[in-house]
Amino acid sequence: MVAAMGGLIFGFDIGISGGVTSMGPFLKKFFPNVYEKQEEVVVSNYCKFDNHLLTAFTSSLYLAGMVASIFASLVTRNYGRRPSMLIGGVSFLVGAGISGSATNIYTLILGRLLLGVGVGFANQSVPLYISEIAPSKIRGAITNGFQLCVGLGVFSANLINVGTQKIKAGWGWRLSLSLAAVPAILFTAGALFLPETPTSLLQRRAPPSTVKPLLQKIRGTLDVDRELNDLASGTADAPTSSAFRLIFFRRRYRPHLVMAVLIPFFQQVTGINVIAFYAPVLFRTIGLKEGASLISTVVTGSIGIVATLASMVLVDRLGRRVLFITGGLLMTLPNAVIGAVLAAKLHDQGEMSRAGAYSVLILISVYILGFGWSWGPLGWLVPSEIFPVEVRSAGQSIVVVVSFFFTFVIAQTFLAMLCSFKAGTFFFFTWWILVMTAFVFWFLPETKNVPLEKMMGVWREHWFWKRIVGASEEVESGEKGKELEHFGAA
Repeated sequence: MVAAMGGLIFGFDIGISGGVTSMGPFLKKFFPNVYEKQEEVVVSNYCKFDNHLLTAFTSSLYLAGMVASIFASLVTRNYGRRPSMLIGGVSFLVGAGISGSATNIYTLILGRLLLGVGVGFANQSVPLYISEIAPSKIRGAITNGFQLCVGLGVFSANLINVGTQKIKAGWGWRLSLSLAAVPAILFTAGALFLPETPTSLLQRRAPPSTVKPLLQKIRGTLDVDRELNDLASGTADAPTSSAFRLIFFRRRYRPHLVMAVLIPFFQQVTGINVIAFYAPVLFRTIGLKEGASLISTVVTGSIGIVATLASMVLVDRLGRRVLFITGGLLMTLPNAVIGAVLAAKLHDQGEMSRAGAYSVLILISVYILGFGWSWGPLGWLVPSEIFPVEVRSAGQSIVVVVSFFFTFVIAQTFLAMLCSFKAGTFFFFTWWILVMTAFVFWFLPETKNVPLEKMMGVWREHWFWKRIVGASEEVESGEKGKELEHFGAA
């Protein structure tokens, strides 16, 4: 629970930034062009928020997070998971203070960059930490706690925005941004008391005899010899080469690299960040007023939390693939229908009928139900558990970099896309959901109840990946055999 609060700071930022960018006083101070454009009667419904500086504010966090996650990989591998979490928490705390006290666009974006560093370190280290601490039989449920905290962060931020936008003096946005310090303090203070993971200690060559008492404490039993031996052998046999060099150039890690790139890419092109970042903007576009749009984001956020709780209960029973596929189907139809409704009912000028606006809200709720059930939690769970220990920190960094890069791309282009494609934006994301669901069906092996140190076996047994992993291991074993022959001859 303490480690998962790293997701709380991520979700809180998503919710807060989405809310304050729809508040009039905030726009008037930092983005006056957007504020004035809102008041124009003749502007297109789909273009009223299209502003490069506004999207730069939103997406600057993800550029900082991309760079930070690479450095986080080095810290996580060489010094442990816990130091990365502490760096992330402190950076986010400082960023929250600067953002809340910002007097101009430059200090506002500086604060956002520091928030990005915090999120980059937290998102790189927290899923790894949780998956290594969790017992394999309930690893899915516990690791999904990260996404649950992301949802709770978004939900609490939306509640705060509902209250602060009513402050008539116009400083409500400052309170919203400053309150990001609360989850940062909880996360940082909690991380001070966390133990390091046994895997990380063994990877950094701690003697198994010193790791055993910690593993006994974590598991709540004295009988940990078998697990300790598996962990020790897995870390002892791990190559000592650069983790990034291994995952990019060693053939046996090819499936891991593919998943490290495609899973976070697919998670972003579900279109969820369109809803998360710009939900208040989107609801205002379809005719809901400022207060109603913020309340609507609270409703949809609570639905996402319920869906993630259901996923936590079922992920270790039904498996990852079942949730991915059913969630994909749950997201496809609402996305397509939203596009059809907007195309038919929302034109460039004028407002959508109240009935039409609420029908879109219902469809978005169904979509969020599907995402909270599948790609939301599993997009972080599956990458955190598939990597062998020697490439685990690098693999998770690639996941975060890809995730933040495409989050940045979508954040930077969505408002322009909405302005150009209009309702067709939702058909664009519908197509990608179909593609990713098919990819999971054909290429993602099931990983439920498999210990992390034995995860390589799922790739050797998969109909497609066994051709790549098996062939590479034959080559590597042959090379080792030649080395032994030369050694014997010498």
